[in-house]
Amino acid sequence: MEIKRKSHFKNPALDGRWFENWVSELELANGRRYARMEVQTSLGKTQVWGLNIENDDLETLVIFPGARTTALFWDFNRGLDNLNGRFKIYLIETNGLPNGSDGDTPDIHSLGYGEWAAEVLDKLNIQSAVVAGASFGGLVCMKLAIVAPERVKAAFLLNPGCLQPFSLSFKNLYYNLLPILFPSPKNVSRFLDNAVFCKPNHALSGVYERLIIDYELFALVRYKDNTQKPYYMGDELKAVTVDTFLLVGDKDLLFPYEKSIENAEVKIGSLKEVIVFENVGHGIETFGEAMKTIALYCQEYSGVQ
Repeated sequence: MEIKRKSHFKNPALDGRWFENWVSELELANGRRYARMEVQTSLGKTQVWGLNIENDDLETLVIFPGARTTALFWDFNRGLDNLNGRFKIYLIETNGLPNGSDGDTPDIHSLGYGEWAAEVLDKLNIQSAVVAGASFGGLVCMKLAIVAPERVKAAFLLNPGCLQPFSLSFKNLYYNLLPILFPSPKNVSRFLDNAVFCKPNHALSGVYERLIIDYELFALVRYKDNTQKPYYMGDELKAVTVDTFLLVGDKDLLFPYEKSIENAEVKIGSLKEVIVFENVGHGIETFGEAMKTIALYCQEYSGVQ
């Protein structure tokens, strides 16, 4: 696979230890430990976290995170408990994002991320699975669905970054650029409060709020991010044939939900359902009701791998 960009931590050893300590804090808060796996792919090392992976009687769910996040965000407030124990869960740390995976990335406009995702399934011995992705992760899900549709039982897109261009509204640009240009806990918190969450309906509490602020500041200051950003896939989406579900928050500043719905209905012929959550921001993967919805709609895809 041709490598388009390379991202990296400024001090890999020191920053790697920081990230591991951060994960340990999340595990302590959640009262559980995640299985740790590393697989070798065309993009180098890919880190994977797991829950319930020893139970072959459960449906397999594969999760891809958003940009400048870790897949573990999905379990803030023990959010994955909302899946009601129905899945063995693989949380994939997408290469090129600030996590434990290597920083090499393919051209975002190619099918490279789909080919990489199929490799990850191969290495994890997953023949087929339900897949879910937030923001950047939604684009990865669609690339995988095009490259290897037989591997995807259903795709859940959460405020995906592939259904429209990034919003250029003044409000969105202001809150996104503020912590990038002036990184501080205060500015990260302002970004999260105004773009990612929608208090009081959609928020993190106590230790989880501190953990997300710490992580975002770490990613901004310690990670040299050269990775290309998601883009509107347009007519590429017409090649998607797998059952697709769109979950959006009506307070998403980054990708306003009305346009995402409009484009999904026009471009994705296999779109099964659109679910809109009121007073929910961009970080919909941290909203418990979204996880419950995935569990609900996955009932028809249940089966042992």
